[in-house]
Amino acid sequence: MGIDFHSKKNGITYTTRKADNSWIKAINDLVPIENISKALDIGCGGGIYSKALSDMGVVSVTGIDFSETILEGARVNCKEYKNISFKKGNALDTGLEGNNYNLLLERALIHHIEDLQNCFNEAYRLLKDDGFYIIQDRTPEDCLLEGNDSHIRGHFFEFFPRLIEKETKRRHNSQFVIEILKEVGFREIQEVKLWETRKVYEGKEQLFKDLSERTGRSILHELDDKELKLLINRMDESISTNKNIVEKDRWTIWKAVK
Repeated sequence: MGIDFHSKKNGITYTTRKADNSWIKAINDLVPIENISKALDIGCGGGIYSKALSDMGVVSVTGIDFSETILEGARVNCKEYKNISFKKGNALDTGLEGNNYNLLLERALIHHIEDLQNCFNEAYRLLKDDGFYIIQDRTPEDCLLEGNDSHIRGHFFEFFPRLIEKETKRRHNSQFVIEILKEVGFREIQEVKLWETRKVYEGKEQLFKDLSERTGRSILHELDDKELKLLINRMDESISTNKNIVEKDRWTIWKAVK
């Protein structure tokens, strides 16, 4: 099944959140944002993190995505930001001028890409010397942590184990990512783990509405409507609290320098 990133009905699925302070702090700890004048957000989705980079002080942000439908949503989401622009492009061949950016972000992108070598080569080409490359994604280990009242995603795989193979097969292990970064020529490679707050829900009803619409969750497109309803019913029994549900996801972030 899978998500169709080009479908009009998914045009705003990646525009409905705001980057949490947990993410902003992690990036500030890794990168001297005050020195970043031009940033590139590849796989920008709805522009959530393009916005965050701008709010953090980056002078100019360019968002790249391969789906024009998703970009339409991003442009609406960021319409108040005159320093953010968007362009349709491919992570392996953006068509952008090389040696032109101080920071390149690829968040939740590389699990969609098999050819990391060419992806990282393109990133290296685009960055200025001493430019920063930030990759954020889940490793197989990140995906399979136990579900609880905060780690909502963990329940998906406990209740539907067939999703495990789909999820882990598309994820790259950390050592492989680091090896390819080194091969391409990146240096000062650093790996950190981040529990990023995804969203705070007033109660289960709000959370389950988010799940039923599969908002920003490509893995839920592997379930049909009947299975999704069953998942929500089982989660209703498993989640103990009914207010102020703070959903957190575990991520791996790799920082590298050109």
